[in-house]
Amino acid sequence: MQWLLGWLARRSLRFLHALGALLGWLTYALSPSYRRRLCENAALAGLSAAQCRRSVAEAGRLVGEIPWVWLRPADQAIGRWVRWHGQALIEAAHQQGRGLLILTPHLGSFEVCAQAYAERFGAQWPLTALYRPARQAWLRELEKTSRDRPGMQAAPAALSGVRQMLRALRRGETVGLLPDQVPPEGLGVWAPFFGRPAYTMTLASRLVQQSGALLLLMWGERLPKGAGFDLRVIEAPALPERSGFADDEEWQVACATAVNRAMEQMILQCPEQYLWGYHRYKQPRQEALA
Repeated sequence: MQWLLGWLARRSLRFLHALGALLGWLTYALSPSYRRRLCENAALAGLSAAQCRRSVAEAGRLVGEIPWVWLRPADQAIGRWVRWHGQALIEAAHQQGRGLLILTPHLGSFEVCAQAYAERFGAQWPLTALYRPARQAWLRELEKTSRDRPGMQAAPAALSGVRQMLRALRRGETVGLLPDQVPPEGLGVWAPFFGRPAYTMTLASRLVQQSGALLLLMWGERLPKGAGFDLRVIEAPALPERSGFADDEEWQVACATAVNRAMEQMILQCPEQYLWGYHRYKQPRQEALA
């Protein structure tokens, strides 16, 4: 398997995206549960049938590009394939001497966002990115190796990872989160996402509260025919103040609702590239943090 991934990593983006689109349609055709979930989630957001079809191929392209993102030759800087929009917001945020929390949903090429940030800004403001380790040992080692790069390190979705992110923010560095990832039970609240309750992490608001970090939103649009990626950085809405709520849970629901609303607005800029097949509305799993 690792040999195959290494071989794929040396192919062109155009080839990988074409192969990925085919795999996306095969998965859609062969998995009734995936097909049903993708269509139901896309319908909640008001996607047309044509947009839904395009999202099938885009989900496959995301998978197809992963070997290239993780394992491409070291001399191939990702900046060659990236166009930045709004990078001045990152620079302005760090000029204030505070940590920076960047939220990126399962939209477009979110793995590219992390590497591109590390390549451009990591020497001065390193990035710590939260990830959930894979269950397979070989894949777990591969993803950790690929994500620990100059200017970037991975933090596991565990208590140790949360502490690692908090320390990074207090040093004035950057942390990256996927806020639409379903957290373990007890680490989130139910908040609306495209009109349906979704279990939503409270980590983003708590990190901001405890570190005084600034908040920005970022996503990477995959361009046609393997042409690369447009990385877009935008300002985040202000989170509600704690003083306006009766208790912590009510405040966390309000913060999660604000984050979800911001994610919705980002996703609707390019809805075909959101992972509608992601099990966003599932019940949280029980998991003890270590």
